Amino acid sequence: MRMRRKKNLDKRLESCGNLIFSIESEDKNFNTAIEEKEYIDLEKWFGNSNPVRLEVGCGKGQFAAEIAKRNPDINYIAVEKCANVVVIAAERAIEENIPNLRFIKGSAEYLPKYLPDGIFDRVYLNFSCPFPKKKYANHRLTNRKFLAIFDRLMTTDGEIHQKTDNMHFFEYSIQEFSEYGMAIKNVSLDLHNSDFEGNIVTEYEKRFSDLGQPIYRLEAYKK
Repeated sequence: MRMRRKKNLDKRLESCGNLIFSIESEDKNFNTAIEEKEYIDLEKWFGNSNPVRLEVGCGKGQFAAEIAKRNPDINYIAVEKCANVVVIAAERAIEENIPNLRFIKGSAEYLPKYLPDGIFDRVYLNFSCPFPKKKYANHRLTNRKFLAIFDRLMTTDGEIHQKTDNMHFFEYSIQEFSEYGMAIKNVSLDLHNSDFEGNIVTEYEKRFSDLGQPIYRLEAYKK
């Protein structure tokens, strides 16, 4: 079901200034849309040349905000295609005065049009929609279609860090990473009862963990 457009959304988006870059491509064919590059000037956008990391599907921005605050010398770009949600994330960044966090409103398929190859050493996929029906598998962010996009955007030593509460999606992801040619490390089948340190617990994550649902986590990297 499509989310109803929030009241005063355009005004709120405008008030976020240059924190949000909106993808407004008229070409719905992603393959042809990304042929002509319109790279964002990241140094100008952030005001520095610090390393940059990416989160895809940031929701209301809790993870992005916290990790950016923990690492002030690293820039973060958080991607979210829902305008109703990304505006909340950007307003959080303004309210909490987080200078190293920016947002892209749009679909991940368009990212190679606006972001150059080989710039991210880390890509975060936190509680992505599992699209449980098999016919929608190519919409999953760990589908090899998306892995190819992340691959070109990542550095040679880049990693993808995934968290999910969905066991079947996690198993699917492991298979996709493997068949794409990536290796996997630091796998956790119950993150909150593991010795992993530094986890950022989002509201969504806490809700499912409190219900006794294990949280699955892995790190995938190029061989």
